[in-house]
Amino acid sequence: QVQLVESGGGLVQAGGSLRLSCAASGRTFSYYTMGWFRQAPGKEREFVARINWSGEYSDYAHSVKGRFTISRDDAKNTVYLQMNSLKPEDTAVYYCAAGRGLPISPQQYDYWGQGTQVTVSS
Repeated sequence: QVQLVESGGGLVQAGGSLRLSCAASGRTFSYYTMGWFRQAPGKEREFVARINWSGEYSDYAHSVKGRFTISRDDAKNTVYLQMNSLKPEDTAVYYCAAGRGLPISPQQYDYWGQGTQVTVSS
């Protein structure tokens, strides 16, 4: 069982930065691929970024590539999402998730956090 708690969301102006954190409980955190997703009002939950169990592989949605960076610190059982050059269209609730293997779709992830709101003003 893995419990996930996100933090770091907030209100920021366009062009600004935020760093989201996702703290995980459980001794098996290092076994999981960790992903970030987001969901805007009236839209489906969408993939943002993922990082595999070893930290050696990561990938991003096209819309955030070059602006967002995912990383993990297994000693702290925490995964991060550094978000730079934020745009109003990045406004959403951001969720972290944990899954076995190298999942990409939301249905493939086993554990979810409660989400943190990110609002980017123009």
